[in-house]
Amino acid sequence: MVKANEVRFGELAWVNDRPSQAISVVNDQVTLQVFGGTEGLSTHSHVVFTGKPPTLPVSDLLAGRFLNALGQPIDNGSPIKGEERIIKGATVNPVSRAKPDVLLATGIAGIDLNNTLVTGQKIPFFADPDQPYNQVMADVALRAEADKIILGGMGLSNDDYLFFKNTFESAGVLDKIVCFINTSEDPSLERLLIPDMACTAAEYFANDKQEKVLLLLTDMTLYADALATVANKMDQIPSKDSMPGSLYSDLASIYEKAVQFEHGGSITMIAVTTLNDGDITHAIPDNTGYITEGQLYLKHDTEIGKVIVDPFRSLSRLKQNVIGKKTREDHPQVMNALIRLYADAMDARTKKENGFDLNDYDIRCLAFAKDYALQLLAVDINIPIDEMLDTGWDLLQTHFEAYEVGIKDEFLNQYWKKEKAVT
Repeated sequence: MVKANEVRFGELAWVNDRPSQAISVVNDQVTLQVFGGTEGLSTHSHVVFTGKPPTLPVSDLLAGRFLNALGQPIDNGSPIKGEERIIKGATVNPVSRAKPDVLLATGIAGIDLNNTLVTGQKIPFFADPDQPYNQVMADVALRAEADKIILGGMGLSNDDYLFFKNTFESAGVLDKIVCFINTSEDPSLERLLIPDMACTAAEYFANDKQEKVLLLLTDMTLYADALATVANKMDQIPSKDSMPGSLYSDLASIYEKAVQFEHGGSITMIAVTTLNDGDITHAIPDNTGYITEGQLYLKHDTEIGKVIVDPFRSLSRLKQNVIGKKTREDHPQVMNALIRLYADAMDARTKKENGFDLNDYDIRCLAFAKDYALQLLAVDINIPIDEMLDTGWDLLQTHFEAYEVGIKDEFLNQYWKKEKAVT
């Protein structure tokens, strides 16, 4: 805490050349959050207030750059030049928003078929720490139909940072990528700046340049942990799971930056939230679920030995805006039939595990479930949506009779190959 006059909340300061921010201002008593930690600082440290909150220079020069939490280059490139914009600005006024009804294809069948995304949507990946969520995020970045990809990495290992960098370079897409990176070796409190820096860049390209922007954030659990660290140091009374009472508002201020503008630009947000032993009741995923428009669960399928997008626990609340309208008309019917039969297969698996006899339908359901997971649910499947639907029809016809799939006759007459027999 220092004494200073005319300091505003959120103002950026430097303490012995370490970046810090005013997080409490009471008269002339200013509490500073030193991002690099206070180790080595004395009560006689030199403090310089900048008179403004953290800012990011925005311009087309952001494309292809790797920056730290303060917007400074970490790619040996020159400093970014552009219009200085304050980060953590207000969300977009609802009257300036359009209905999110533009399809955003990712190429991942478990998403596009069952949990179709639209531009302007906000949705998290819920995953265990040992699952390859960063690889999935990189795949989404490369496959998604977006003009710009903004990556905000919080607490990345050096291996993950180099993985993202090498993946984008080898794919030749650096001209559409902007990365804000905080590694596990960087000060943990700097993670608090990453989402706001990424959102500011995204707003520039989406609003000023009217582009489709995909904003990827990983890992929001580490962001929330940094919030808890600050709250603890300020002697705030903790809420559920030792998280600060402001957790919901802090997360909402980020997720609500997702938007579909009337002019066509958009920010679609996909953020990773790692789980503790799969616990979705923890304060972080629990609050996230109330804010976002669905969730995508990653799950290791022991039957096929691959990670899949769980069709039961995953949900895109905005998919009804596009499936069967912006996609093929049989999309809703095929999606529902596949998931219903997959549920029957899980019932059959439970019967088998408990020693009950399986009938012919149960056996066929189990065979279908394995093929369904391999050909459509696995995260390494990269095919167009029409091909996903055709694959779905093939699976249905391979394992079931027409009367068993529960699809309307108008679609059966069009897509069911009558000569194909059930195996």
